[in-house]
Amino acid sequence: MIRRLYISLLAILGLACFASVASPAALKPLLTHHVREVTRNGQAPLMGALPANQTMHLVLILPVRNLESLHRFLSEINDPLSSNYHHYLSVDQFTQRFGPTQKDYDTVIDFARANGFTVVGTSRNRLNIDITGLVSDVESAFHVSMNVYQHPTGNRKFYAADREPSVDLPFPLWHITGLDNYSIPRPMLARRDQDPEAQPPANTGSCPGQSFCGSDMRAAYYEGSSLTGTGQSVGLLEFAGTDLQDLNTYYANAHQTLSVPITLLSVDGTKTTCLVSQGCDDTVQTIDMSQALGMAPGLTGLTMYIGSTPSALLNGMATGTPLIYSLSSSWSWNPNPQQDDLYYEEMQAQGQTMFQASGGGEWKPTETDVWPGDNQYIESTGGTVLTTTGAGGPWASETAFGGSGGGISPNQVPIPSWQVQTAEDCVALGIDPCSTTLRNGPDVAANANYSFYVCADQTTCTENLYGGTSFSPPMWAGYNALANQQAAENGKPPVGFIDPTLYTIGLSSNYDSDFHDITTGSNGYEATVGYDLVTGWGTPNGSNLINALAGTGTASFTLSANPNRLKIAQGAAATTTVTASTTNGFDAAITLSSSLKTSTFNPNPIPAPGSGKSTMTISIGKNVPTGIHTITVTGTGGGVTGTTTVTVNVVK
Repeated sequence: MIRRLYISLLAILGLACFASVASPAALKPLLTHHVREVTRNGQAPLMGALPANQTMHLVLILPVRNLESLHRFLSEINDPLSSNYHHYLSVDQFTQRFGPTQKDYDTVIDFARANGFTVVGTSRNRLNIDITGLVSDVESAFHVSMNVYQHPTGNRKFYAADREPSVDLPFPLWHITGLDNYSIPRPMLARRDQDPEAQPPANTGSCPGQSFCGSDMRAAYYEGSSLTGTGQSVGLLEFAGTDLQDLNTYYANAHQTLSVPITLLSVDGTKTTCLVSQGCDDTVQTIDMSQALGMAPGLTGLTMYIGSTPSALLNGMATGTPLIYSLSSSWSWNPNPQQDDLYYEEMQAQGQTMFQASGGGEWKPTETDVWPGDNQYIESTGGTVLTTTGAGGPWASETAFGGSGGGISPNQVPIPSWQVQTAEDCVALGIDPCSTTLRNGPDVAANANYSFYVCADQTTCTENLYGGTSFSPPMWAGYNALANQQAAENGKPPVGFIDPTLYTIGLSSNYDSDFHDITTGSNGYEATVGYDLVTGWGTPNGSNLINALAGTGTASFTLSANPNRLKIAQGAAATTTVTASTTNGFDAAITLSSSLKTSTFNPNPIPAPGSGKSTMTISIGKNVPTGIHTITVTGTGGGVTGTTTVTVNVVK
């Protein structure tokens, strides 16, 4: 009897010991980080525990499947030489190929409910699950303690988890949004009365006080009338709702007509109304609408996506019905940078273009809250100071805006492939300290000076008071809608993620015709000829850039050389790759020639229709003078001619 009892006790103790070892081993850490460095290193003093009975709203995010395959697909749809070029996916197709399986999605839903949470929202791409629950449920389910900390720089407290969460699931989650409120999203707005270095106000605008209306930006950057955005929509990311009466006041005072339907869409239950009497500020929201609508006054619709977290907002924009292809964000936040990537990747796979404010000045290494201005999947938009010829008149001149965000990625985002050549040229010329390993920004720019007419907060409208890079993304989203309209009229898909195309244009001989190159002004980095870390490639030059992005309906092609700067010794040779990218095809092959007689191409000609590459060998004679020489490469096919240049530094 005693022996049997002893054996039973051993069995029980053994099982208990096994459970204590096996249970932690079964927990899955998440694929992204959650703990803030200020809580880890003690910079944020611990104030106590978050009340156990407090309700929290979280978003459980599942990882995409086949990530390597997704990255290959994104490379192909942005490569003019690929058969998948601009062959975008629908939301359902993306979900089938790259979204979590229905089984895995249901498993996470069951896990949430089993741990006391209420599921309040799901998503059609199976990435997000919105849940609510008590702090005690959060601590038990994710094996954390929820504490309150004193913010190290702000006069406020915040809550956060004390360690990285883990889950008792057969697979890891990507992220859990809502485990802290350390970062408060903020618009990239600035005010003249808070900037001692402010440039003079506008004096050629069409709005009251000669300030700029959104329509003045259309006149300066598009300079046309045929494209209005018909058949297209623009989507705006907003962390608060609005009062549409402010937009109506703006149009009434500008003596213009608003004819575009506005949709206020809450993605997570956030209120769509915003009244100053209730402590809500709708300044940036009204600015976003007036600038997008000013650039594209004939849009079929404009949707304001309203939510409380980036995860809910970005997922809502990536799964909208119908899907909107021109998107804008004028806000900045400070998450773990990786956590948003899966939404931006889905947008890119679906042909959506996200324009994002680049920030409020030179990017410093520790200034991580420029995010997502340095993300590699968005078009980062900086700021300029614009002058026009008169009210509703064309572009006259531009300088860099001192508050334009730009520099080298403080979030350590690796340099994308389409930016490598530009960065190498930037370093070779010694103009700006571009990085050849990290993402540089911004990509493009638009007016951000304190020169606008703004109506907001159910109060008196202002003239020449507000500026900042919040103004540039909605302008670019409206301009992008014009390009998508032209593409649709030519029977083509949306222009999609345009950065690879923009950087190809920037390195080609078409640059000066497609962009206004901003060469003066500074945000700490100096504006200069070509690409720079304050205005990127510059601002749109009328309809030329639209034609380059969307095509014109007639045969055309562009040439580019990579590398387009070479160092060759006298009597030696070097090679570069010349790429011919055609639109609407040719009936004949493209024949290449060079202004340097000793240059050869292999192959030559390039077959057409389509696009192709040719290796160009440049031979430098022993008697060629040392110094900088420019070689012009000409391509002719189907009666159309294009050129590009290669700069050669001849040395002894």
